[in-house]
Amino acid sequence: MIASRESALAMWQAHHVQALLQTRFPGCVVEILGMTTTGDQILDRTLSTIGGKGLFTKELETALLEGKADLAVHSLKDVPMELPEGFTLAAILKREDPRDAFVSNTFRTLESLPPGARIGTSSLRRGTQLQSQFPQLKVLPLRGNVNTRLAKLDRGEYEAIVLAAAGLKRLGMADRIRQVLPPELSLPAAGQGALGIETLSKNANIVELLKVLEDAHTSWACQAERTVSRLLGGNCRAPLAAYCSVGPATGSVPVAGSLPHASAGGPSGSSNMSLRAMVGSVDGKKVVHASAAGTVHDAASAVELGTRVARQLIDQGAMALLADSGQ
Repeated sequence: MIASRESALAMWQAHHVQALLQTRFPGCVVEILGMTTTGDQILDRTLSTIGGKGLFTKELETALLEGKADLAVHSLKDVPMELPEGFTLAAILKREDPRDAFVSNTFRTLESLPPGARIGTSSLRRGTQLQSQFPQLKVLPLRGNVNTRLAKLDRGEYEAIVLAAAGLKRLGMADRIRQVLPPELSLPAAGQGALGIETLSKNANIVELLKVLEDAHTSWACQAERTVSRLLGGNCRAPLAAYCSVGPATGSVPVAGSLPHASAGGPSGSSNMSLRAMVGSVDGKKVVHASAAGTVHDAASAVELGTRVARQLIDQGAMALLADSGQ
């Protein structure tokens, strides 16, 4: 049994995992338990004021504890950096487009918005980057599922909104995207575009079964990103971004402390990864960036890459910026 939020995107994700499991294990009956989370119920306030990422996972975790479900499917960017005791991320699936998407009924690009234009986002991360690079725009809060946000745009409450490209593509709404924002304009959130499957640590059989769905390179990239966020205490109350791009290993220097690794090419091969991260003030007036690259071949080397970037941010005063943001 898969526990899932009941939004259209969450159910798409649950059905996607259901289909993958039934394809790999034809004799396995996989059902979906739809649930409404606290994060889905409270729509009149920003996530930064009502508790952050855990609001989208708590009820699903309760279903796992009570035996009503065997696993829960999440957008990885919504999963807290520290899971409650007894839970584990058993698999991280191959990533969709991790970038943000500019959506507007009038303007073709973010750069073409006129001064004073209203742009909606649910994310402090996006808001900080928008205000830093486009201070002439009016950045406004935007909550709700994908369809709700698009409806607010269509009613004229905003000139444009920014959403995750992955969600629009998964829902068959790629035609609503006017511009896919490059990381230089909007650095993605840790884990954005990837799906994470959570289960109870004690369920060894379920953990083993789910390993077949793991995409190693996506998992390593997301672990590097989530390490940055974890070390800086990142959650929905923090203007923090982390994105790790992945390519085949090409003789680059291994991540410090890593062990000899298999040749590139297969799931167990190494990848040349470049990790970028950003922390800023809520008003966008102060932003610090950090980056590092290296050959990653397992979870430990991914964590080491993330640790390197986190330390760079800390050395530039990231913790003070996060404290000022109210984290």
